[in-house]
Amino acid sequence: MGDYVLLAISAILVNNILLIQYLGNCPFLGTSKKMDTAVGMAMAVVFVLAMAGIVTWVLEVVFLKPLGLEYMRTIVFILVIAALVQFVEIFLKKSMPALYAGLGIFLPLITTNCAVMGVCLINIKEEYNFVEMLVSSIAYPAGFGLALILFAGLRERIIIGRVPKPMEDTAIALVTAGFMSLAFIGFNGMI
Repeated sequence: MGDYVLLAISAILVNNILLIQYLGNCPFLGTSKKMDTAVGMAMAVVFVLAMAGIVTWVLEVVFLKPLGLEYMRTIVFILVIAALVQFVEIFLKKSMPALYAGLGIFLPLITTNCAVMGVCLINIKEEYNFVEMLVSSIAYPAGFGLALILFAGLRERIIIGRVPKPMEDTAIALVTAGFMSLAFIGFNGMI
């Protein structure tokens, strides 16, 4: 049990997929201007990544590895992730049209979000068993969501503050992301 807790803390804080490994920065910068869209994106990424982690792990262990088809991993994983994102997109369009509109182009971008593919590949590379893969596939997007929501809160505060003209919008967002990344590096000594 302790190993799973350490794996979760490591994935959320120490090896944060967004701020430490810097994967998935497109939706990070694009959906962090408003807290509502940041929370929606975080939930969508948690769902897609948890499901993608399970499906890709099963496909790897049951089909690709035993049949010697590891070279097909990237194509298979992309197809799985794209199908899951389409499912989420259809669900949000029907049940939460305001969130669907708020996420805009960034929802389909989960398909090409390197954080999703990165976690699926980390699960395979680390040779996690099923439970470890499940913890990893939930903890990494939870860390993504934590970073995204914290960043959205900071960006909302920055908008109402006085920022020098050359540092407005994306420039100050990147500087803020850099400081957040430095803060998360401070967790490195925890584990």
